Amino acid sequence: MSKVQKLLVTGGAGFIGSNFIHHTLKSRAGLILTNLDSLTYAGNLRNLEGLEKQYQGRYSFVKGDINDATLTARLISENDAVVHFAAESHVDRSILDAATFIETNVKGTLTLLNGALACGGCRFVHVSTDEVYGALGDEGAFTESTPIAPNSPYSASKAGSDMLVRAFVHTHHLDAVITRCSNNYGPYQFPEKLIPLMITNALEDKPLPVYGKGHNVRDWIYVVDHCEGILRALEAGKGGEVYNFGGRSERKNLDVVHAILKALKKPESLIRYVEDRKGHDWRYAIDCRKAERELGWRQSVTFEQGMETTIKWYLDHKPWWQEVKTGAYRDFYSRYYGDIK
Repeated sequence: MSKVQKLLVTGGAGFIGSNFIHHTLKSRAGLILTNLDSLTYAGNLRNLEGLEKQYQGRYSFVKGDINDATLTARLISENDAVVHFAAESHVDRSILDAATFIETNVKGTLTLLNGALACGGCRFVHVSTDEVYGALGDEGAFTESTPIAPNSPYSASKAGSDMLVRAFVHTHHLDAVITRCSNNYGPYQFPEKLIPLMITNALEDKPLPVYGKGHNVRDWIYVVDHCEGILRALEAGKGGEVYNFGGRSERKNLDVVHAILKALKKPESLIRYVEDRKGHDWRYAIDCRKAERELGWRQSVTFEQGMETTIKWYLDHKPWWQEVKTGAYRDFYSRYYGDIK
């Protein structure tokens, strides 16, 4: 495809989206980027402070909902491509209430796809998750041809949006690609996810809630490696294809928690085992050889390097996460984990 000069990003005030914006503006000189975000509980403009001044004329923010068909159609028509992050993403929240996930993840994606068609078509990168594949046993890894078998309302909503993208490629010949990634970690991650929750609770000497026995396995990737993969898919991905990105860094959840406590010199007595999540997937692992082969992408940050950088970021940005861990977040936290001591 021709070089993208103007890019629309949806959900750019969230964790991965904001990291993508920082990385893209820094690494792709001259590209002009518009960020559309409705600023729900996980969207935080502090993640993007100073970008308008630092990248004058190259970055702008629009507050709006991806289900606003008029707004999205206009923004899409003004850009060469769309990278679609905007989504509800926390499994626990989807178990409590799936309706919002369908509204944002399925209906919102459909609105954007219709907008892309209305403007005559554009490159469309749909950022999805490895959770649409379901769960693995102790062996094997997800490939792009692994059948879709989501197990949570969250992953079902993302699988639904993936299928819509696939259908628009097949039926309308939309130039779209889908990316799926393993668990991300790094700066700006909302502290309901495992790694930032454990780091920030440990820094406050609060209990660290661990589901079940903590033996579920996840493959961890540093967020900037994922962001570069998305850019490679935007620039070189073949329309209609799926690309997996992983960190080749499988860890038991409990091992991740132990590593955080060791790095912060905090006692393991802070760990509290809580009732396991409903339908908790046992293991995820990604085979990312297709992205390496076709996009020239490579993971550049090891788990140990990424964790050191991440922990330092949370140590250096206490006002950011202390502000986040109030209000609606704390209401959710107490509803789900209870008043653990």
